Amino acid sequence: MTQTSAPRTARARARDELTREIKDVARRQLAEQGSAALSLRAVARELGMVSSAVYRYFPSRDELLTALIVDAYQAIADAAEGAESRVRRGDLVGRWLAIVRAMRGWAMEHPHEYALIFGTPVPGYAAPADTVSPAARIPLLLLRLCIDAAEAGRVPTTNHRPMPRPVRADLKALREALAPTVSEHQLAVVLMGWAQLVGSISFELFGHLHNTVHDYESYFDYQMRGVAKQLGLG
Repeated sequence: MTQTSAPRTARARARDELTREIKDVARRQLAEQGSAALSLRAVARELGMVSSAVYRYFPSRDELLTALIVDAYQAIADAAEGAESRVRRGDLVGRWLAIVRAMRGWAMEHPHEYALIFGTPVPGYAAPADTVSPAARIPLLLLRLCIDAAEAGRVPTTNHRPMPRPVRADLKALREALAPTVSEHQLAVVLMGWAQLVGSISFELFGHLHNTVHDYESYFDYQMRGVAKQLGLG
């Protein structure tokens, strides 16, 4: 017999709805004033609530900030994973381009949330362990893509570059924990590709390419196809 979950109570639904409202107001604050100015008291004022009521949902500004950061990581990862899942498994370059285009598209639509997770750190805020798993979703997606490339016999273009001993030690530990089938060189290229991806989106989003690049989409695709070649995807 199939068991069905118990219906959620009206109180639980109301709590979820108010939690969403609090986070929506906080996101507007991020857009208008920046993450450093985020204030539970200001959120309460906009909602027409007393501060103590908001504190029952988020006991501190940092807990609200963490919730926004986790939401942002989950949302951009959902976009990337959804786009990648619709591409044929053997099309490694196509999967890579689906991931990076989805990331860029999400960032352009949610610039302040992107800045929250990939921009300037919030003064006085230390991200808790709750953010680690959401933050790792896209890097792990890229790692799986490169594992597929390695199993198909493809290698990065930088596979024979000398690697400093301390770097090799770090990458060896990471490889043994996450991807024993790839080499330290391949893992290094994944990290470099991830840095180029985030950097490229950030350069565009934060205006560093203004008056330098006029067709951002074409430049982004050109750059990302080059990274795909470095990764050994095609």
